[in-house]
Amino acid sequence: MPKVDLYNMKGETIGEIELNDNIFGIDVNENAMHLAVHNQLANRRQGTQSTKTRSEVRGGGRKPYRQKGTGRARHGSIRSAQWVKGGIALGPKPRSYSYTLPKKLKRLALKSALTSKVNSNEILVLDQLGFDQIKTKQMVNVLDALKVDRSALIVLDSKNEVVEKSARNIPGIKTALVNTINVFDILKYDKFIITKDAVEKVEEVYA
Repeated sequence: MPKVDLYNMKGETIGEIELNDNIFGIDVNENAMHLAVHNQLANRRQGTQSTKTRSEVRGGGRKPYRQKGTGRARHGSIRSAQWVKGGIALGPKPRSYSYTLPKKLKRLALKSALTSKVNSNEILVLDQLGFDQIKTKQMVNVLDALKVDRSALIVLDSKNEVVEKSARNIPGIKTALVNTINVFDILKYDKFIITKDAVEKVEEVYA
């Protein structure tokens, strides 16, 4: 089983914690992670883009000139696609880009993302994380103690408004719950900070 250091809020190493091999020690499947990220980004698309066809463009009701005898190409409307200010042929219309992935593939992608964080030493496990009051400075001090100088995803085992509101104004920092973590966020942020209780809940849910 992979072992990582266990930290307190002062950034001090207070021990080690063993992580479940079935979640944090699998063979990383990059293809599964790619498919999961692509799926998330596709599901976020609004799909509201729209172009007008020749029937939707204003004007063009009259035939521009007679059919024969002019020596020019025949036309029935000045709103055909080849005319300036004409309609768009085969242009985008409102549609849904969302699709679903198999559950086993999504689970494999999540485990691969978590394992990749362990392999690259980008996971930090805290014994606990909590404050008496909402204070951004307190969260900044914890991040400084952990030597987090770039972006980080903080995962909690249960909803904690004090911690969440203390972190929300810090650039590059995002909080999440065990049941809301996803492959895109895990890979996007440089550090993966998780509490000991959250680790136990992740292992309980995904093992």
